[in-house]
Amino acid sequence: MKKIKFKSFKKKSGTLIAFSLKKDFPIKVKRIFIINGEKNFTRGDHAHKKCSQFVFPLLGKIEIDCISKKENKKILLDFNKKEGYLLKPKTWCRIKFLTKNAVLLVACDMEYKFSDYIENFTEFLKIIKKNKK
Repeated sequence: MKKIKFKSFKKKSGTLIAFSLKKDFPIKVKRIFIINGEKNFTRGDHAHKKCSQFVFPLLGKIEIDCISKKENKKILLDFNKKEGYLLKPKTWCRIKFLTKNAVLLVACDMEYKFSDYIENFTEFLKIIKKNKK
C-alpha cells in the first residue's frame, strides 16, 4: 500500500483539490466508481487478482483493513488529510465507513471483470500463500 498526498487550494469559500490523471495518479485509470455507506457498515470484503485500485475519500472518514502477502494494515482515510492510497492486486480490503455520509472514490487500472474478483477469504489466503514460494 502506497500513500499519496495531494495539494489543496483553500479559500474562504472552500477547498479545491485537483487531480492530474497523468501526473498524480500512480496507475493508468480505466474505471472510476464511488462508494458510500452508512456509518459503521462495511463494504468490499474482497481482493482482485490483477486490478490495482487507488482509493481517495471524498467526504468523511473511512477505515480500510488491508491484508496482503507482505502486510496487514488498517488505513484511516480522512478527507481533511487530502491523502489517498494505492492498493495493489491480491490485497484483501474491508471498507468501514466511520462517519455519516462518508464517500469513497475508487480509480482502477482495469475495466470491470467479474473473474478478477476473489470473494472467498479462504481462497484468497491460498492464493497469497502460493505466491510466497
